[in-house]
Amino acid sequence: MEKPLQRQGGRLEHNETYCGSCYGAESIDGECCNSCEEVRDAYRKKGWAMSNLDLIEQCKREGFFQKIKDEEGEGCNIYGSLEVKKVAGNFHFAPGKSFDQSNIHVHDLQAFRKNRFNLSHTINRLAFGDHFPGVVNPLDGVQWMQKQPIGMYQYFIKVVPTMYKDENGHTIQTNQFSVTEHFKGAERGLLDNLAGVFFIYDLSPIKVTFAEGHVSFLHFLTNVCAIVGGVFAVSGIIDSCIYHGQKAMKKKMEIGKFN
Repeated sequence: MEKPLQRQGGRLEHNETYCGSCYGAESIDGECCNSCEEVRDAYRKKGWAMSNLDLIEQCKREGFFQKIKDEEGEGCNIYGSLEVKKVAGNFHFAPGKSFDQSNIHVHDLQAFRKNRFNLSHTINRLAFGDHFPGVVNPLDGVQWMQKQPIGMYQYFIKVVPTMYKDENGHTIQTNQFSVTEHFKGAERGLLDNLAGVFFIYDLSPIKVTFAEGHVSFLHFLTNVCAIVGGVFAVSGIIDSCIYHGQKAMKKKMEIGKFN
């Protein structure tokens, strides 16, 4: 196997410490990039794009592109939680490692040199806050299968702050949400935006409060009486209508005006 290339240009000699080149992206003099990932991180910190990873000695030595090919077609399971500020925003799942360039969030897609990304996904559970009795999360168990080669799938979420109070006085500060979905495909094979699954959320200015409570027996008895009284009242109205209708028909038959 060929010895690694040193930063200064020569090959690694016996008992010599390896120091790989950062290919011009060093943040300080003498900085070493000993792996393909370190070279890519150095370029990301500079805000530079890497157009020829196959020319990077560390990436060639580690078989970076072969690893990408071996992983092609694989899926992944993602779980966890994150804290966000109470302002509108988004979180997303997209190919490539992310970095900021000129205060713009971008993704490094050099490792994915193709125009097809399979965004098919299943959401087992998505919640904005703690669970409380009776809550329904509309995205739980949702499945989506991609039919176009590439695109951006968006969930527009409206988050409603919610307070739940049980009969013992314990409160849970949480949220409910509603959602609409939209898929933006590529026109003529070109996508203007980043391919991925985006969750774009906004907070409602209205807060909903749920409170548990027991109904007293007297209140229950009053409701039963009201129901019984209502049944008798409706029955009386129906009986009166039938009686007067029959009486009118009988009178017309007696005078011969009813055929």
